[in-house]
Amino acid sequence: MMARTAPFIVFRMAVYFGVAIAYMLMTGVGAGVGWGIGGFGDEGFRAGATLWGGFAGFGITAAVMYFLREYLLYVVKAGHIAVLVDLMDGKTLSQGRSQIAHARAEVTARFGQTSTLFAVDQLIKGVLKAITGLLRGMMSIIPVPGARQIVSVVQAFLRIAVGFIDEVILAYAIRTGSTNAWHSAREGLVLYGQNYKVMLKNAAWLALFVYGLSFLVFLIMLAPAGLAVYLIPGAWSAGGMVFALLFAWSVKVALLEPFAIACMMQVYFRTIEGQTPDPAWEQRLDSLSAKFRKLKEKAVSAGAPESAATPNPAATPAS
Repeated sequence: MMARTAPFIVFRMAVYFGVAIAYMLMTGVGAGVGWGIGGFGDEGFRAGATLWGGFAGFGITAAVMYFLREYLLYVVKAGHIAVLVDLMDGKTLSQGRSQIAHARAEVTARFGQTSTLFAVDQLIKGVLKAITGLLRGMMSIIPVPGARQIVSVVQAFLRIAVGFIDEVILAYAIRTGSTNAWHSAREGLVLYGQNYKVMLKNAAWLALFVYGLSFLVFLIMLAPAGLAVYLIPGAWSAGGMVFALLFAWSVKVALLEPFAIACMMQVYFRTIEGQTPDPAWEQRLDSLSAKFRKLKEKAVSAGAPESAATPNPAATPAS
């Protein structure tokens, strides 16, 4: 699946490695400007000006990326999910730039504007946090010595593990072919909830795989990142670690995350095949999460039935 969506993999690499390089360049430019300004003072002033200039360059890039987060979700992440869904359904994929154009058209048909997709994604993440909170609560009452420490570790790990699942729910919304993204997301969450054991088990293994490899990339990138810092005026000592983290992040989101999401999609669609949303789980999520209730309000206002468990021909994905 990764090989057959190679145009999107290359696209992701260009985008996210470009982001990492932008951070490095802007940090270097900021440090250079600070170093130049520092020439008006003594060595201590120059060192401080260089440091603050580097921070300023890094911060400006971070601010720009914050405003671009909706666009990246819409074009890069959701687009790749759309072509992965087509591939799983046995459809013939376009190649080259036409694959990316097709994916964008598919995402637009399901979600419309970037703001809608971003809002749906944020609500999905909120509901997933509520589900993991329920699981943590259940574990905390188990009478096991050292249970509090165990729960703290599990809590941190669950936050990492569910990081891939929101995009799987988006995949469900795309695969059902529904034009009411709010309702599809609500259905997908109910189906996830009633199969949470299988999904979390697989998410846990994938999280170990992805973050383990990301750590190896971080170690490998320490040397070239250190060289980049050496070239910055004033040699920012902490920069090597920061830049190595940036490149490890780039590899994670460009290569490792789509692999994990493809695996999770296969598990999810195979697990829910033939199932319909369970009204009991829908009621549980209604009582548990205000964001789930918000999804219901949005879905109903867009013309969906009030219950996600209402029979829907699109609710059962094709095998």
